[in-house]
Amino acid sequence: MAKKLGQPEISIGLVGHVDHGKTTLTERLSGKWTDTHSEEIKRGITIRLGYADLVIYKAEDGSLTTDEKKGKEAVRKISFVDAPGHESLMATMLCGATIIDGALLLIAANEPCPLPQTREHLTALEIIGVERVIVVQNKVDLVSPEDAKKNHQQIAAFLAETPYKDAPIIPISAQHGVNMDFLLQAIQDTFPTPKRDAKKEPLMFIARSFDINKPGTDPRKLQGGILGGALRQGVLKIGDTIGLSPGHMVVEKNKQIWKPLTTKITGITTGGEQVKQAGPGGSIGVMTELDPAVVKADSLTGCLVGRPDKLPPVWYSFTLETHLLERVVGSKDDLVVEPIKRQEMLMLNVNAAATVGIVSELGKNQFTCSLKIPVCADPGSRVTISRRVGNRFRLIGFGIIKE
Repeated sequence: MAKKLGQPEISIGLVGHVDHGKTTLTERLSGKWTDTHSEEIKRGITIRLGYADLVIYKAEDGSLTTDEKKGKEAVRKISFVDAPGHESLMATMLCGATIIDGALLLIAANEPCPLPQTREHLTALEIIGVERVIVVQNKVDLVSPEDAKKNHQQIAAFLAETPYKDAPIIPISAQHGVNMDFLLQAIQDTFPTPKRDAKKEPLMFIARSFDINKPGTDPRKLQGGILGGALRQGVLKIGDTIGLSPGHMVVEKNKQIWKPLTTKITGITTGGEQVKQAGPGGSIGVMTELDPAVVKADSLTGCLVGRPDKLPPVWYSFTLETHLLERVVGSKDDLVVEPIKRQEMLMLNVNAAATVGIVSELGKNQFTCSLKIPVCADPGSRVTISRRVGNRFRLIGFGIIKE
């Protein structure tokens, strides 16, 4: 039997247009169906970020597989982050994209390329700094070989206009498990494990928070809240005292304010195993002493975790150095990005947080906005900017937080 590996080395995002097979591919490779929310199951789409870990094995014939029974040697453990593809859930996708080291962009062979959301997701990956991408041409079983080749040519022509012109394009059928070995080899070749600095102060992006207690649990047996996400730097250990910022929202004197939280780590899970400590790499789950009512329903998503006195500042408003695109991304129409306007409402994503900003001041290549929900971020952090176009928010550029 192949030896077991510990913490996943990297996190890989699965992005792309709705219904192009991201969740099916995750299930095919990891054995886990990441759509577990009731609305996800009912509607057949991903609404919240899904997570799954997989181990890549080398088989007797030298090929790569995720089947432990065929595996001679375990060579790598990876975390997958399954992000929503639906245009109305773009904010969730942008939040998920900030915690990944590389991405699989799924494109269905039975649809023309590029569709608006395909272009939007690739632009988002470029803006937030994801340098390595594999394009997965899925559903080749639904088209003829000639049409699959034509679609492949469309994909190559689309990529030629982007920084990802050299990205590998792997034809597969996730439904039938075709070419999974070629995809695994591409993952090995394309996504090296980044150098991590475990000596830095720990900093974790929270992408999920939830209560695992069942209704009616004896209060004496309640377990504390769970935080899920990715540790970007440093090390977290059981027993550590951690801070969460901006924290949770409370109402005082008829006004919403956010208060930072402090708690202790009671357990850490990564790669499906309980561990005493975790470093940067794949996704992790952190068990805490937090009141379960505070963490339920992803209420702490977007917070940062670290030493209580070492976290970045909290912003209720900030000034962004602006970098706008020439064209609106994701729209079916070819629309020019107009300048930012005073009192305009924008969707802003930074780290794993999503918020809404109202523009209060305009300057040369910059604007100031007040935030509906505060964010925790270092000066110099990159913020994606989306504008309402019709009835959807569309990506129009990014900004840099000024000191």
